[in-house]
Amino acid sequence: MKLILTADVDNLGAPGDTVEVKDGYGRNYLLPRGLAIVASRGAQKQVEGIRRAQDARKVRDLDHANELKQAIEGLDSVSLSVKTAGTGKLFGSVTQSDIAAAIKSAGGPIVDKRSIELPKSHIKTVGKHNVAVHLHPDVVAKFDLQVAAN
Repeated sequence: MKLILTADVDNLGAPGDTVEVKDGYGRNYLLPRGLAIVASRGAQKQVEGIRRAQDARKVRDLDHANELKQAIEGLDSVSLSVKTAGTGKLFGSVTQSDIAAAIKSAGGPIVDKRSIELPKSHIKTVGKHNVAVHLHPDVVAKFDLQVAAN
């Protein structure tokens, strides 16, 4: 079965790669989980879109990572407004996707949510929290995230 990967799959390939897999693996694992699509002419056009989106998020080299670090650390304030109970506890928690969107809305660059490291497993209270973004193996941008009640 010929498939085009839409996500990173261990020991198989990266998004946009066309791979040949056994029918059962493709039909029962990759396709239901949205990790791949069936290879066709129309799907090839989607692959180009996937690759363009990846290139926009990808950190090219050490100099580019340092530029992104300066842009993130130079932001005046990164804040996020969330629903809370009367005691200051959140309904749910702040996720890495929420933080990536807050960085972008504060005027910062687009960062991959998987590169964001939270101080604990999740942020569940209002206030100031230290957050790190791993842009490159040698470059880590740190900033304060202000979580405010909505």
